[in-house]
Amino acid sequence: MTQTARVIRVAAFGGPENMTLDEVSVGEPGPGEIRIRHAASGINFIDVYHRSGVYPNPLPLALGAEGAGIVEAVGEGVTHLKPGDRAAYASNVPGSYSTLRVMPARTVVRLPESIDFDTGAAMMLKGLTVQYLLRKTLPVGGLQPGDFVLFHAAAGGVGLIACQWARALGLKLIGTAGSDDKCALALEHGASHAINYRSEDFVRRVDEITGGQKVKVVYDSVGKDTFARSLECLRPFGLAACFGASSGKPPAIELATLAKGSLYVTRPTLFSHIVSPETTQAMADELFAVVARGQVKIPVTRRYPLAEAAQAHRDLESRQTTGCMVLLP
Repeated sequence: MTQTARVIRVAAFGGPENMTLDEVSVGEPGPGEIRIRHAASGINFIDVYHRSGVYPNPLPLALGAEGAGIVEAVGEGVTHLKPGDRAAYASNVPGSYSTLRVMPARTVVRLPESIDFDTGAAMMLKGLTVQYLLRKTLPVGGLQPGDFVLFHAAAGGVGLIACQWARALGLKLIGTAGSDDKCALALEHGASHAINYRSEDFVRRVDEITGGQKVKVVYDSVGKDTFARSLECLRPFGLAACFGASSGKPPAIELATLAKGSLYVTRPTLFSHIVSPETTQAMADELFAVVARGQVKIPVTRRYPLAEAAQAHRDLESRQTTGCMVLLP
């Protein structure tokens, strides 16, 4: 059976003005696939990278990396999901900015009844990112309660989840943000300290906060504006994890720079971790558990109709947003 879906696509890489609301035909899922009807779709900076061509994909390109809804049909070989299941996902096959889609099943997980669709759509990419950062992307010796970590963009969607989860783990998260209001928001969500990087030197402040001991790990999704100086915040054998580049690609690093402290640098991605239904569900279950216990609350601060996806991108790129944003079909 073929159905019609509305979908946000781009025919050429560029700005939000290139985004169009199109109608497409959606058929039956093939082997290893499902068909899902969306109740909500998450909005993330990776969508901007896809739209602009920083992370190029074949055109025309349907946008969106996470969503939540009801499974309508499953293809051959799919055993972890069935029609009627509440489900959510983060996927490296874009297309969640739509009312309906067929997609690979391997990164789609069962969504508990206790979590609504808006929250499910808003939490998967960001929440699983925090899970692999705080639980898997670790410095030598790991992280223990009381350890300091530095987290840039702490008032964004990923950052606010990280503030809360770090507090639940007993970590002292030092967050940076671009305004006093955003710093206050990070503190409200569990950051131990917050630094306004527009008015303060974050390297000097980290040194002051830690009593000169610096941090074991820096989690940096800003990139160009912060990453080189992030290395100055690390103690010996510290780890700098660059997992995004909202301000642009970070500059190249001379390996000799790392010799001061035998530092480590990594560029992790979520999609290196969610490689099977079993792994993805296990990571998601840990995320669902901290949400269910109230240790992590998912702040869905903005909701847009699907047709207003371009405006959502403008708002996101203005870097004036906080929390999570979703599209509603």
